Amino acid sequence: MTNILLSAAEEEGDFFGGELMGKKILIVDDSRTIRQQVNFTLSKGGFTVVEAEDGKDGIEKLKSNPDVAMIISDVNMPNMNGLEMVEAIGGDAGLAHPPIVMLTTEGAGELVERAKKAGAKGWLVKPFKPEQLVAVVTKLAG
Repeated sequence: MTNILLSAAEEEGDFFGGELMGKKILIVDDSRTIRQQVNFTLSKGGFTVVEAEDGKDGIEKLKSNPDVAMIISDVNMPNMNGLEMVEAIGGDAGLAHPPIVMLTTEGAGELVERAKKAGAKGWLVKPFKPEQLVAVVTKLAG
């Protein structure tokens, strides 16, 4: 799993321009409030956002949006959780395999390790700082 570290310049820099403008980001979270917060933050940053409410919906949205540059997913969701979704995406050669970052309240080591083995590139703990989220997406969506 990529350890996402930001330099001082990146933390204070302008994330709202450049070649990443308009890149499509898939947000997978059962909380409408979290989806709205992430959507607002990334839209303000110039990204296009697609929303899904659980892992099954996330896979369907990925199928219908093969140009997704990155996925941000919660872990705990009904129907199919985020880890199951990451594993399913990794095991399906017919799907796009954009970088995936888990955005969750969970921080247990075994969950982080499972996500890493499944192919997740990062792990952010809620609540998130908007500038941190934009910096992570800018770094990984390219």
